[in-house]
Amino acid sequence: MRSALRPMIAWTCVGLILGATSLTEALPTGPSLVCDAFPDAPECMANPTQCSTCHSMPPVRNAFGIDIENRLLPGTERPLSIDAFNTAVPQILRDIADLDSDGDGFDNQMEIEDGTSPGDAGEFPMNSGCSGEHSNPMFDVCGYDPAYVYKRISLDVCGYSPTFQEMEALRSLFPDAQDEAIQNRLTDCFQTSFWRGRDGVIWRLAHPKVRPIAAIKSGQNAGPVPLGDYDDDYALFVYTQTGDRDARLVLTADFYVTLDDQTGEFSITRNALDQSTQQDRRAGMLTTRYFFVVNTMFTAVPRTTAAQAYRSYLGLDIAKSEGLIAPIGRELIDYDDKGITAPECAVCHTTLDPLTYPFSRYHGISGLGSGRYDAGRMDAFNPAIEGAQVRDVPEAGFLFGEPVANLNEWAQLAANSDAFAQATVKSYWVHLVGRPPLSVESAEYEALWRDFGPVHEFQVEKMIRALVKTEAYGVP
Repeated sequence: MRSALRPMIAWTCVGLILGATSLTEALPTGPSLVCDAFPDAPECMANPTQCSTCHSMPPVRNAFGIDIENRLLPGTERPLSIDAFNTAVPQILRDIADLDSDGDGFDNQMEIEDGTSPGDAGEFPMNSGCSGEHSNPMFDVCGYDPAYVYKRISLDVCGYSPTFQEMEALRSLFPDAQDEAIQNRLTDCFQTSFWRGRDGVIWRLAHPKVRPIAAIKSGQNAGPVPLGDYDDDYALFVYTQTGDRDARLVLTADFYVTLDDQTGEFSITRNALDQSTQQDRRAGMLTTRYFFVVNTMFTAVPRTTAAQAYRSYLGLDIAKSEGLIAPIGRELIDYDDKGITAPECAVCHTTLDPLTYPFSRYHGISGLGSGRYDAGRMDAFNPAIEGAQVRDVPEAGFLFGEPVANLNEWAQLAANSDAFAQATVKSYWVHLVGRPPLSVESAEYEALWRDFGPVHEFQVEKMIRALVKTEAYGVP
């Protein structure tokens, strides 16, 4: 999907132009103008810089974008023409090249050419301490340092710091032996409860996907209104992310997983007390009872359910105009009379509603039937209350502009997409590196997610073994 996602970013900027009150908010020519002014910028070697050079999130400008805006033909009537913008910006970029827009101690040109953001004080060139009084006596801050990686893995994956003796022993080894020691430490750390146990690292990574509400939990430690046991969701997630298992099972598994807190072991079960989805209609974490209880609830057209799945597992947030890929030649129909065909609503709903239809046959809150697949579910809704055409909602829909007949096909297409690989790798990158990939790290990040399937066989642990070898992780 990379070929679809990159144009998506550009067309988001175009959309802002067409709907904006001022053409200074975002222009598609902006990135190209930055690359014309700073051709040595890493992002400009293959592609123009993204809108994030000047915007924290279009149309909101960062500090660098504000410096441009303040100099952009003041007193000239808005909106500016594209020609006026293109004529004025190159000189402004030259004028502010020596400024430090974000106040982090590095001028704008240095940051752009180093691959960091001139508008974000949290990003700055990392090689400023290579020599002199700012150099580090313990670690090589200007290159990949195996000792630093060994200590970092111990903290990030095992949950404890290595001893002084362990660090000295690691430093005494030849490079190949150091790499072997790092990989052995990873092998040990992957088995720890800190990494894979209840409330461990992977368990916590599932929080945004599960969104646990203790009051409605069933099963162990049930709440006052026990509607669904989210422990099943967490257990399935951790199971798919560990060992030699295929991470795509998080969206395609037709089984459930239980955790034995005494042994720390996970085991497959075909049926679970707090689950009711038929086995042939299961799609991993998309079809647990808890997922439908908290997202679909009593809704006829479960848009929130689809949006949560799209955001959680594909990393695309429709509320932020991400992933707006509408089916070609398909009319948007307002089945539940929510006014979605109004122009200001249709821009998102032309994508969201086709995503939603495959989720529509699963019950939300419905007693013991919560989460159950029901081909006739839409017939139970009253057209006088839920919308004149509510019973006509189709089960077939679209994902990435491609047709899918049901939620099983939706999940299969999603699990095999580049978006899923990117979102999965990024979640571990953010945990281990401590932040999203910087622009200067885009090549390493892209290599990781592109290799996730063909090289790492969709196994998270294999991918992490490659991630810890990157400069983003291994340079102090």
